[in-house]
Amino acid sequence: MTPPDPKLAPGGPPRILIVDDDAGQRSLLDSFLQSQGFETVTAASGEQALEVLSSVPVQMMISDVRMPGISGLETLRRARGDHTVLPVLMVTAYPDIRDAVGAIRGGAVNYLEKPIDLDELLATVRKVVGLEGEVTVKLGANKHLPDYIVAQSPFMQSVFRDASLVAASDSRILITGESGVGKEVVADVLHAWSPRAPHPFVKVNCAAIPENLLESELFGHEKGSFTGAYTQRIGRFEEADLGTILLDEIAELSPRLQAKLLRITQDGGFQRVGSNKERHTHTRLLAATNRNLEQAVQKGQFRNDLFYRLDVIELFVPPLRERRPDILPLASRFIAEFSNRRARFSPAVAACLENYRWPGNVRELRNAMERATLLCHGELILPEHLPMRIRQKVQEFEKAEPTPSPLEDLERHAIIQALRDNRFNRTETAKALGISRRTGPYRQIDRVLQANVPCAPCGKARCKAVKPCDCLRSILPGAVATQNPSAPESPASPALPNTNPPHGFPETAWERQCRRTHGRPLEDHPSRWSSVHGPARRPRRCEPTPVNR
Repeated sequence: MTPPDPKLAPGGPPRILIVDDDAGQRSLLDSFLQSQGFETVTAASGEQALEVLSSVPVQMMISDVRMPGISGLETLRRARGDHTVLPVLMVTAYPDIRDAVGAIRGGAVNYLEKPIDLDELLATVRKVVGLEGEVTVKLGANKHLPDYIVAQSPFMQSVFRDASLVAASDSRILITGESGVGKEVVADVLHAWSPRAPHPFVKVNCAAIPENLLESELFGHEKGSFTGAYTQRIGRFEEADLGTILLDEIAELSPRLQAKLLRITQDGGFQRVGSNKERHTHTRLLAATNRNLEQAVQKGQFRNDLFYRLDVIELFVPPLRERRPDILPLASRFIAEFSNRRARFSPAVAACLENYRWPGNVRELRNAMERATLLCHGELILPEHLPMRIRQKVQEFEKAEPTPSPLEDLERHAIIQALRDNRFNRTETAKALGISRRTGPYRQIDRVLQANVPCAPCGKARCKAVKPCDCLRSILPGAVATQNPSAPESPASPALPNTNPPHGFPETAWERQCRRTHGRPLEDHPSRWSSVHGPARRPRRCEPTPVNR
C-alpha cells in the first residue's frame, strides 16, 4: 500500500484511490493518472482500501471487481457507509451483467472492462472530479522516438502515444499485429522509455524453440535434471531480473507451458527444471503475437486465465497498407542504410511503392530495398530493380479501368435499372429513358450490355438477356410456363448427355448453352415454351411465355 500524505494540499491536484490485487494493473493506473496531473494512492485489497478511506481524504476511488478477500462490490458497499458521496469507478477483466448491475445499484459512476481504454478512463475521471474543458491525454515526459523509427501516419503516432503513457508502469502489455509490422520495435521503445532501461531486455521467440527445450530456456534447469543437462543453467526470466522480457509468438506455447506461465505472471514465482526450490524474479513481461488470442481462447487453443493476465494493455500495430504515409520514409531510411545514403528513387519507383499493398509489411519492404540496392549499379533505383511481384501488381493497378465520375456513375446506374425493368431489351429501354438511337446515351446502353453487369436476381455477371430462367421467374412472377412440374428446380442438377430437343430440330448453340447453364435438357427446363407453340416449333429464345397467351 502506498503511504499517502495525511492531508491534501489546498488547491492541489485531486487524489484518487486505486484498488486492485494485480500489481501490474495498479502500476499502470498509478503511472497514467500521475502523468495526467492527478495524485494517487494505491491499495492491494479491499481491506487496505477501507483503511485508506478512514484516514485519508480522496476525491475518487477506482476499484477492481474480483479480488481475494472482500470483493470490489463489497468494498463499494462498505465504503458507502461512511462516504456516501464518494464517486467509485469499477473495472474488471471478467465482464458480467450481474456485476455491472450490482455496481450501478451500489452507486458506482461507471463500469469499465479490461483492457482499459485510457481515453475513456481519463474522460470519466475528469468528469467525476469536476475538471472542465477538453479532454487531452498528455504524453509522457521526456519521451522521444529514436531516429531509426518512422511514425508519420496517425495510426503509428497513436501507438507510440499509448506506449509513452504505459511505459513507466510495471503492467504486462500484449502487442498484436500481423507478421512483419514491427511489434519488436514497439517492445524496444517500451523498454527504453521505462525505468528498467538500464537493466537487461531479453527476447524469446516461442515458435523457434522446440517444446521440450522451451521450459528449460524460460525457467532454467539444474545439473542432471534431464539427459544432456551437464551443468546448471539459469533461465531467461532470471536473466531478465529487474529488466524486461519479451515472449514473441506467445500463441505457439503448448497448454502445459501456458499453465506454468500463470504463476510467474501472478507473483513472479517459478521453479527451475529438476528443482523444488521456489525462486522469484522482478521482470516486466511483454508478449507479442500475430494471432487473434480471443479467437484462440474460444477454440480452446489458449488458456482463458492466461489471456486476461497478459492482456492488461493491448497495443495493436496496424499493417503497412493502412500506414501509407510511412511507406516512402521507411523505404528511404532502408535505402540510406544499405547504400550509405548514396541511392535515391526514381518517380516510377515511388509510385510502385505507394501502390503496392505489402502483404509482408515492413519486413517485405526492407527486403525489397536491400534487393534494389544490390541490383542498382548507380545512384538511381529504377522499377526493374524491384521484385517482380511488386512490378506486376503495380502494372495490374495501372491497367485497371479508371473510376467513373459521379455523373457517369449515376447515368450507368439508371441505364442498368431500365434494362432490368425492360428485360434487357435495348429498344424498350431506350423508349423508357426517352433516348434516340442517334444519340450518345443509346450507345451507352450497348456499352453497359457488353460490360460485366450483374443480374439483379442472381448476381451473375453478363446476364444480359436474362437467359438464366430462374432470374426471369423472380423478375416476372407467374409468367413462366413449366411443362414438367416434377422436374427439379435446382440449377445444380447433374449434367445430362447432349440429346436433340423434342421439337425435332438439331440442338442449337444457344440451347446447348442453356443445358450447360442449368444442368438439364431443354424439355425439363423451367422456361420451356408454352404448349400453344406446338411440339415441332423451335423457340427463338429461352424466354418465358405467358400461359394465357
